[in-house]
Amino acid sequence: MSEQLIHTTVLLHETVEMLPLAEGKLFVDCTMGGGGHSSLILQSSDAHLIAVDKDEQAFGYAKQKLAPYEDRVTFVKSDFKDIKSVLAAQGITQIDGAVLDLGVSSFQLDDAERGFSYMKDAPIDMRMDRDAAFSAYDVVNGYDKQQLAKVIFDYGEEKFGNRIADAIIKNRPIESTLQLSEVIRQAIPAANRRTGPHPAKRTFQALRIEVNDELGILQRTIEDIIDVLAPGGVISIITFHSLEDRIVKNTFRTAENPCTCPPDFPQCVCGKKSKGKVITRKPVLPSAQELELNPRARSAKLRAFRKADR
Repeated sequence: MSEQLIHTTVLLHETVEMLPLAEGKLFVDCTMGGGGHSSLILQSSDAHLIAVDKDEQAFGYAKQKLAPYEDRVTFVKSDFKDIKSVLAAQGITQIDGAVLDLGVSSFQLDDAERGFSYMKDAPIDMRMDRDAAFSAYDVVNGYDKQQLAKVIFDYGEEKFGNRIADAIIKNRPIESTLQLSEVIRQAIPAANRRTGPHPAKRTFQALRIEVNDELGILQRTIEDIIDVLAPGGVISIITFHSLEDRIVKNTFRTAENPCTCPPDFPQCVCGKKSKGKVITRKPVLPSAQELELNPRARSAKLRAFRKADR
């Protein structure tokens, strides 16, 4: 893998420091990527680690990075939504901590062939799992206007979703990322192109989320991980946009306070017990120094939850 594809890990130390690092502990990096969080976990304690990723490309670089700790790491190609099955296959019922970094890895963005970038020309793809059949090409060239507009508005929070959907349909077939980027740019009023992020950023985000079902599986995955945490175990999650962050925040809050009784009840009668405590009342944000070194970290937010002790 070329130097240009090296992954820069976001909120590296802040994420790992949330975990209960100690000898003999077992952690899962649910989104191994370039292996940054995995490497620091293994450096920081005599722990064992299961490194999970659904992107085959990630393993070549991560295995090199984690080679000094190969006797303490197990690599698994899988989707983090299947975390319970991954652990069951290893004969594991409890873990001491987990990390989810929900961003697109630098090597995915920087590899033009993957079709994630609106700045580099490539076939429209955006699959994190390259074995999957469904790609962004199918969304761009196959969805009707209503479906397209809903995806762009819901997942990209793009107020010009209808205009963009119209433009995409009128310009079909759209074969490349730069062609798509220009169609989106032209669909947005000129006055709105001059400020803020790149005009295509929100739409590309929306397509990526749709193709990889990123939001549909997130809440269930968090709940599954909390279920398998040992007492005192911690899950740390990094998000990169408000939709993900809202799901993480609300899922953590419900795990801490699952009571569904009306507020005026003198005591809880629903029987739902707290699973633990949110340990980040406000999200942890990248430092100014990190943002200077890695501008892609600017939208990152870290939240963490600790399982209740027995």
